[in-house]
Amino acid sequence: MKALGPIPAGYGGIDGILAVGGRPVTHWAEEAGATPLFLYDADLIRRRVTQLRSAIPDRVALHYAVKANPFPPLLALMAGLVDGFDIASGGELEIVRDAGLPLREVSFAGPGKRDAELEAAIRSGVTLNLESEGEAARAFAIGDRLGIVPRLAIRVNPDFDLKGSGMKMGGGAKPFGVDAERVPALVREVVASGAEWRGFHIFAGSQALDAEAIAETQGQALELAARLAEESKTVLPHCNLGGGLGIPYFPGDTPLDLPLLGERLAARLEGLPDVLRGAQFCIELGRYLVGEAGVYIARIVDRKISHGEVFLVTDGGLHHQLAASGNFGTVVRRNYPSAIATRFGAEVEEEASIVGCLCTPLDKLADKGGFPRADVGDLIAVFCAGAYGASASPASFLGQGPAKEMLV
Repeated sequence: MKALGPIPAGYGGIDGILAVGGRPVTHWAEEAGATPLFLYDADLIRRRVTQLRSAIPDRVALHYAVKANPFPPLLALMAGLVDGFDIASGGELEIVRDAGLPLREVSFAGPGKRDAELEAAIRSGVTLNLESEGEAARAFAIGDRLGIVPRLAIRVNPDFDLKGSGMKMGGGAKPFGVDAERVPALVREVVASGAEWRGFHIFAGSQALDAEAIAETQGQALELAARLAEESKTVLPHCNLGGGLGIPYFPGDTPLDLPLLGERLAARLEGLPDVLRGAQFCIELGRYLVGEAGVYIARIVDRKISHGEVFLVTDGGLHHQLAASGNFGTVVRRNYPSAIATRFGAEVEEEASIVGCLCTPLDKLADKGGFPRADVGDLIAVFCAGAYGASASPASFLGQGPAKEMLV
């Protein structure tokens, strides 16, 4: 029997049924009219933002990374909770515009921006995080053609990465950002072009649970920003220190020590060199704000035994939860936190695998986990589904289509 990941704090049951947003999930499934569905608990998101605000220094702004979850009602909720938004495509620019978010508080990072995306960003007044000298030249030309002063920052490819991160975004050869040693020359070029100089974006890694490692990386980012500002001989208006704060997904994972991280960051900011004293700072978070607030619900449509093993076949699958299936960058597949939602809190009675409805052996949401006995009609829950779930999965695979989403 394989272990399941830890169910996030804040979840309980009502009459033996998992509750989300103060109601049993059977209520939401009936209201949605069908399964599968994603449920996002607004109160858990508010609680996480409050915890974060109380831990980090006041001078550090909080940005939401839209790529984690672009569901429009969730974005509307975030608009009242965070200070800015970070996007990674022209499509996300349209999403935040349609959601009525303040575009002057939006920054746009990502390699391979098309000219149409650069133009849309410049017209909208968002900050472009330049990923290369070539992208800078194109932004200058587009701004000149439009007669609009572009708002430009530089994404720096740092000479370090975030130790223990699930995905390293800095250090060595990378498609992201401008190598640190070439940044000062590009800063001077941006300023000379007449563009509005917006500072640095330094993102070294993601999904780390070690507060000391994240604190060390933030310190390195501050040191790098100071050095580059001095070498550029230019005032630094703003610095995005990236994110990297992870959530527990797998057996043995433990939550990040947020108070310790806040203490370390506060100490770093108290000792800033003169070249950074007037700069504004932000951290950019997605998964940490919304990941644990989401639950994926699917219905068991068949219970079958094969060579003595129990398979709970659901109407969901990897086309909605690619990450939980182990096919979103995981080297060794491990079980996400999951449960029989309609027997929540009941004792383990059997070993079973929760699988989806796709004709591929990759479509497995839980592998040989311990569960209460479940049957056709029961609902299953996969937790940590609030980030990189619906929008990061191949919903059109085999013509299945997207799951419903609800902010509750």
